[in-house]
Amino acid sequence: MKKIIIPILIVLFTINVSAQDEDRRVITTAVPFALIAGDARSAGMGDIGVATSADAFSQQWNPAKYAFAISKQGVGVTYTPYLSKLVNDIFLGNLVYYNRLNERSAVAGSLRYFSLGDVELRNDAIQEPLIESPNELIFDLSYSLRLNERFAMAVTGRYLRSDLKIGALEGDATAASSFAVDISGYYQSEEIAYSDFDGRWRAGFNVSNIGPKIKYDDVGQENNLPTNLGLGAGFDFILDEYNKVGVNLELNKLLVPTPQDPDLNGDGEITPEEIAENNQDYQDISFFSGMFQSFGDAPDGFSEELKEFTWALGAEYWYQDSFAFRTGYFHESEEKGSRQFLSIGAGFKYTAINIDVSYLFSTSKVRSPLEGSLRFGLTFNFGDEYDEY
Repeated sequence: MKKIIIPILIVLFTINVSAQDEDRRVITTAVPFALIAGDARSAGMGDIGVATSADAFSQQWNPAKYAFAISKQGVGVTYTPYLSKLVNDIFLGNLVYYNRLNERSAVAGSLRYFSLGDVELRNDAIQEPLIESPNELIFDLSYSLRLNERFAMAVTGRYLRSDLKIGALEGDATAASSFAVDISGYYQSEEIAYSDFDGRWRAGFNVSNIGPKIKYDDVGQENNLPTNLGLGAGFDFILDEYNKVGVNLELNKLLVPTPQDPDLNGDGEITPEEIAENNQDYQDISFFSGMFQSFGDAPDGFSEELKEFTWALGAEYWYQDSFAFRTGYFHESEEKGSRQFLSIGAGFKYTAINIDVSYLFSTSKVRSPLEGSLRFGLTFNFGDEYDEY
C-alpha cells in the first residue's frame, strides 16, 4: 500500500478534530482545506460569506452573488498563513477572477492552493536531504444567472487534487483527485425605506463539493469530499449616504455520514471484527446517499444532528464606502470539532483597489491553527459599474 504522510494529515484535520473521547463523533473528510475561509473579508466576519454582498471572492461562498456584482470585472488574490506560530512555509493562497457578462449573468474562476511546506528526507545527519513539497489544490469555474430582478442561481464545476505522498519513498506515488459541483442561490431585496434608515435584505444557500470520494491508494479506503450545506441571511442598515452596517447569520452542515458506534452488539466490548465491520459499512455508503443520510444518522438522534450544525454571526461597517471594520464569531459543538473563535478585520477601498486584512482569536480549548495569523486580501475591480440593486 502506498504511504500517506501521517503528520501532514494530522495537520490538515486539526481544523476538524479535537481531543476525542468515546462520546465524540467528529466527521472527517478528504481535502478539508476546501472549507477554510480563503479571503480576509469573510474571515474577518467569522467565516461568513453565503449571504453577504457580492465581492471578488464570492466563488468559494456563493457564486450566485456575482450576478449582483457592482463592477463588471474583478481579480482578487489572498494569502493565509497556517500554523504560523510553528512554521513559516504552510499557507493557503487564493486567486480568483470574475466577469459580469451582462445585466443577468456572470462567469468566474478560481484557484486555491494549500502548501504544506517542505519535508526533508534523509537517512542520517550527514546525507544531503531530499526535499518534498506536499500540497493540495482546487480549481473551479462557475456560471451565475439572475432568474428575476432579485434572485440568482449558479452552478460550479470543481477539480480537486491532493498530493500528500512521498515520491522518494515509493516511486509510483501519485496524487489523489476528484471532481465536484456546487449549486447555489442568492436573494437581494431592493432598498427599503424604514422610519429612521433604509435597509436591504439578503439571503443565500450553497450546496458545495458534491462529488465522488477520493481514494489515496489502490487498495485503501475511500474518503468523502467535504460536501457542505451553507445557509445564510443578512440585513444592511443603510443609515445615511456615509454609514452602512451589515449583519449576517450563517449555518453550515457537512453532508457526510456520521461515524457510528463500533460496539455493534451492544455488549460494551469492541472487538477488531466489529471495528472492521463498522468501517466497511461506512465505506459502503455512496457519496450521494450519504448526503441525505447525514440528516438522520447520528447515533444519539436529533440532539446530535443539531450539534453537527455550525453557526456564525458577523457584522461589517462601511464609512463613505471607503473604510470597513468587521467582526464575527464562529461556533462549533465541542463534540463535533470544537472550533470556536472571534475574528476582527478591516478593509480599505480606493477607486478600483480593495485591501482587506483579518485576525482570529480562538475561544476554544482546542487552539485554532489559524490563531496568530494575519490574513491579507487584495482586489482589483475594473470595467464599467452597474447600479446597486
